[in-house]
Amino acid sequence: MIRIDQLRHVYPAGRKQPERTALFDLTLDVPEGQFTILSGPNGSGKSTLFRILCGLATPSRGTVTIGGFDLGLQGAEVRRIMGVVFQSPAVDKHLTVAENIRIHADLYGIGGPEFQARKDDALAWTDLKDRQADKVETLSGGLARQVELAKVMMTRPKVLLLDEPTTGLDPGSRRAFLDALHRLQKERGMTVLMTSHVFAEAENVDRVAIMREGRLLAYDSPAALRALIGTEMVVVRAKDPDYLGDELRAHLGLAIRRHGDELRLEETENGEGLPLLERILDRWRGDILSISIKQPDLEDVFVHVTGRAMPEQADHPGEPR
Repeated sequence: MIRIDQLRHVYPAGRKQPERTALFDLTLDVPEGQFTILSGPNGSGKSTLFRILCGLATPSRGTVTIGGFDLGLQGAEVRRIMGVVFQSPAVDKHLTVAENIRIHADLYGIGGPEFQARKDDALAWTDLKDRQADKVETLSGGLARQVELAKVMMTRPKVLLLDEPTTGLDPGSRRAFLDALHRLQKERGMTVLMTSHVFAEAENVDRVAIMREGRLLAYDSPAALRALIGTEMVVVRAKDPDYLGDELRAHLGLAIRRHGDELRLEETENGEGLPLLERILDRWRGDILSISIKQPDLEDVFVHVTGRAMPEQADHPGEPR
């Protein structure tokens, strides 16, 4: 449904910065009806890619096809089948819920009996049915996000793009929004591409794409990505990570991945972690601050393929990412 082929984007040199390449010949296919998460650290290019997919930026080279339409040549056709939820709120907080939905419907030429049917459908899954006369500024962050999603659902998109839509939501609102999104995606067979830096949001999707510095490093199902680093991993915090890392490599013959003050022994299978932990403790107990066995999650996969942890805060608005 979304086909990205050899996409390159270069930001030209400015008065205060040199020319910068944000995307390096990126190729990515998102199958119809699947939910895909796009993740990466600041500067990975994911927001540049998002802007291109939304039609807000023209790539330096390469093509994007959405629903069989060439984005560069058939933009109007693409917009008819696509909905977008941006990271920054795109509702008027001084208007009511109903007024925001009415304006969006007018922009798409939805009126008469069709408007009421689509409005009822768009609000059916929300907690907004009794709040339509309320101004958006009086709603919680979670309910305000529901307004955005309901507004987009008015057009019944086949493709839905979301840019870190849960930013700023509390855990309960985040979960409610994601539950509703997954339910709507499955009921309507939508193709969803969503950027996120929260790996818990990616555990139940069809595929996860991980980017760094404008390149695609990994793209597969969550289970397949976790399998890259085995079913168990031993994590050691050492007093002197350099010394202990050299010791473990020399005496155990295992690949050791350094991450901050942690030494990670990956690619171990079920049942191998405990004997390995005991061997390490027997010989190097005095050099260890802590040691544990864990099942890899998607954040561990991210560290494995990028060599860095995901920043706690989101990217700064207005900066190319």
